[in-house]
Amino acid sequence: MKINGTTIDDPKDPYLIAEIGVNHFDIAEKHEIPPLDAAKKMVTEAAEAGVDAVKFQSYSADRLASKQSPAYWDTEEESTETQYELFEQYDDFGRDEFEEIARWTHENHDIDFLSTPFDFEAVDYLEDLVPAYKIASADITNHPLIRHIAQKEKPILLSTGASTIGEIDDAVQVIEEETPDPELALLHCILQYPTDPENANLGMIHHLDQVYPEYTAGYSDHVPPDENMNTLLNSIFHGAQVIEKHFTLDKSLKGNDHYHAMDERDTQIFCENLRILNTTTGIFRKKPINVEHDSRKHARRSLVAAKKLDEGEKITREDISIKRPGTGISPEMIEILIGRSTQSKVRKDEIITWDKVL
Repeated sequence: MKINGTTIDDPKDPYLIAEIGVNHFDIAEKHEIPPLDAAKKMVTEAAEAGVDAVKFQSYSADRLASKQSPAYWDTEEESTETQYELFEQYDDFGRDEFEEIARWTHENHDIDFLSTPFDFEAVDYLEDLVPAYKIASADITNHPLIRHIAQKEKPILLSTGASTIGEIDDAVQVIEEETPDPELALLHCILQYPTDPENANLGMIHHLDQVYPEYTAGYSDHVPPDENMNTLLNSIFHGAQVIEKHFTLDKSLKGNDHYHAMDERDTQIFCENLRILNTTTGIFRKKPINVEHDSRKHARRSLVAAKKLDEGEKITREDISIKRPGTGISPEMIEILIGRSTQSKVRKDEIITWDKVL
């Protein structure tokens, strides 16, 4: 698939999305700066760390959740008891703010601006701002919203957390009905905040790739970062070509999505480890490479005279040793050599070549 001219088809070069989400509100409060300034600061940090895109969340608490909607996250990390109460704290941004962030991102950084819309109004005002739409796992059965997004005929990133293959099939069918041959990525995701490492189930990425080979497979991660960012690296091993990970400037902040997010250092570590991984991965077709040229000649073996051989002497197995280097007759030709006669004298321990035999 392509997003804003970027082709996503190299298993060694995933499209990395830093999901700022609504974390900029907490950063703004901590640093006592306006939320817009905090959002821009986070965009800059993410861009400099090496991401391909930043992503926000566009929603209104009133249109997203009822006041009775219970929490589904770890309340020891995020103590808010209802979804409405949590979302209400972070829904101050609308069309004007996202237009400002999108414009500022494009003017200052060579990365994409994305946002997940959670209602029809957000879909519409984001249309001119984003090169692709992200659909959250929780909306995979929200066919009216999916259909409205698909009608925009932009690339779609669809998270599949807590979904059956049947539910994914239904969502994909809705998209295909509105957009023939869609640009679509299906992101494996576990809808647990945070996700315990043993629940990550990255092998499911393979299953998505097998069931939907015509679409791109990816991963949306909620596992708290380890010091080497092994979960994200492992997702590459399992075929993720799009990676989405929550992003923060302070992992110690309580609440919302800071406690399972990566920061700028984590992002740099992942990008550097991915570079090293790619360096050692190399090509996918087995063949000798240039640096093995001398080794092929000198570390392999040849057929060598085990004793002095006179001209016209018939060669027996006892007359032959197998020694390095490999510049003479290969050991795999030994049965062809046995029984032939020498055409000239061959010294003991001399490499036998075809011009010395009849």
